[in-house]
Amino acid sequence: MTTRIVPIAGKTAEIIETVMSSPDVPQDETLRFKIRLSVEEIAENIVNYAYNNGNGFVEITTTLDEAGMLTISFKDAGVPFNPLEKEDPDITLSLDERPVGGLGIFICKKMMDSVSYVFEDGCNNFTMKINTRK
Repeated sequence: MTTRIVPIAGKTAEIIETVMSSPDVPQDETLRFKIRLSVEEIAENIVNYAYNNGNGFVEITTTLDEAGMLTISFKDAGVPFNPLEKEDPDITLSLDERPVGGLGIFICKKMMDSVSYVFEDGCNNFTMKINTRK
């Protein structure tokens, strides 16, 4: 399933609902929790930071292969940004000692089996995968 949302300003909830309503997303509540939380983090980043005015697009693709691997991809033509280059936060520090930001991508990396990023043809392409048969 592929869906394009234009413009994206204020559309975090729509992006999340688009993914969660995909027939590719399993009904298992534990998996749905992990998927929803990860999608929310990525959607927030795209909506809030990809475009200066929110007038851009995001293209969302979900696929479920025969082995049960769910792939969720996000493509936008916003400011080039690889969230995976950012160092993971030190979660051993107290909240007062931690710098602001970076926790959402860290959570996504922990919830999903794999995450990847590539800037290609003028677009950010962020992909996450989770095995639905674990």
